Amino acid sequence: MIRRSFRKNEVTILLFLTITIFSVFQLAAPFFLPQGSVIDLSGHVGVIDNEKQIKHMVSPWSSIYWVGDIMCHQKSERSFFVNGNQIPFCSRCTGIWLGLAAGLGVMVFVRIQLDGKFIVCLLLGLAPIGIDGVGQLFGFWESINTVRFISGLLAGFVCGLAVGVIVEEVGIHR
Repeated sequence: MIRRSFRKNEVTILLFLTITIFSVFQLAAPFFLPQGSVIDLSGHVGVIDNEKQIKHMVSPWSSIYWVGDIMCHQKSERSFFVNGNQIPFCSRCTGIWLGLAAGLGVMVFVRIQLDGKFIVCLLLGLAPIGIDGVGQLFGFWESINTVRFISGLLAGFVCGLAVGVIVEEVGIHR
């Protein structure tokens, strides 16, 4: 299923670097803003809820928070805080971004064959986020941020692997 590949796919490297830089900026942003200045970004996905707060931030940190505002609910109780500031994405989304970077990083050095074993691994990697998300949605339990982060990290990782496999497959069949 896994083979070492010294032929580095430029698209995978570019995706890896882009997602990694974006993820590092997410984690760094709260440190570059005044302590305790970003305390509640709770909102809705696909809606700019925090324009008043974000427009007073300096670049590039404001850009990271804009993306978070659009792509994530940013509920404060489901988010990590560092330097007294809320991270731009909730704990689950933060895990997804970091996992995506890690999965793409693996794909820079390893070639994974698209086969049944990989599909099973992909589904197993996505199962925890699905179970946790559905359990919360139907009110069976309220997950904690650590579980959200870990399930997001695992899902992001297998998705990063999947993106790398897709890029490789597209490159092979050109």
